[in-house]
Amino acid sequence: MTDLVVATPVFLDLTFVGLESLPALGEERFAAELLRSPGGGAITAVGAARLGLSVAVAAPLGADVAGDLVRAGLAEDGVESIATRTAPRTPTTVVMPFSGDRAMVTIDPGVRATAADVSVRAPRAVAASLDQLDVVPAGAFAYVTCGDDDARAYVGRPPAALSGARALFVNQREALGLTGAATVEDAASRLAELAETVVVTLASEGAIACSGGEIVAATAERVEQPVDATGAGDLLVAAYIWADLRGAEPADRLRWAVLYASLAVNTPTGVGGALEEADLIEAGAAGGLTVPPLAGPARV
Repeated sequence: MTDLVVATPVFLDLTFVGLESLPALGEERFAAELLRSPGGGAITAVGAARLGLSVAVAAPLGADVAGDLVRAGLAEDGVESIATRTAPRTPTTVVMPFSGDRAMVTIDPGVRATAADVSVRAPRAVAASLDQLDVVPAGAFAYVTCGDDDARAYVGRPPAALSGARALFVNQREALGLTGAATVEDAASRLAELAETVVVTLASEGAIACSGGEIVAATAERVEQPVDATGAGDLLVAAYIWADLRGAEPADRLRWAVLYASLAVNTPTGVGGALEEADLIEAGAAGGLTVPPLAGPARV
């Protein structure tokens, strides 16, 4: 049995570090460095692995240099790529962090994980996109994310197949778009009629979670000059899954998840900001968080 299989699409991220400004049409701008790293669902996979979970990735990659780079990056953290088919090319995203946010351009051939690949590892939990609910095997916890393409496809009509999902993760714009609600609280409440828990991320303000009609909030750590916010949401998902599988109470799951995401933005690339379990526990204990019952001990 594997703790977590990630079905969410995986990318090679090409990140421009130290970009002087975003170029307008016809302009050239310079950066200090170009970094290559696993992106998309791979960020969730690496984060979960560094937090001590056993993790595999079922998203197909290409038989190309980009795919080799992603597989090698995953292997460094003990994450195996288990897809039995290849994509025509590895999905790739160019990331341009600037002024606390980032712009991105993506190429994605659209080849997705299969239910057979996901189920072969008998996962306790599966991370999947909103359009991948059919790949989650019976008995596994489904942790569902929503991308820009999902938000457009399901505007005003979240899929009924969300019923029974362990948690749904959306940002403020996605939550409002999926439901047509006027506030994020109303949107979270409506979505929680389907998924067991709905987490709405609020960027630098943190996140709220709704479950059983109750809404709780967690405030993000204050970061004066974030370096790269890429992947912060993916790492929030990783830490939430970690806290849930380690037995944390619902409100604590959100607090650990928001803390993990907050600490990640000080380092370039999504995987670059993924802390090890001991470091997260140390930071959380310093802030008064309750360590999940099955997590490793805090360092002294």
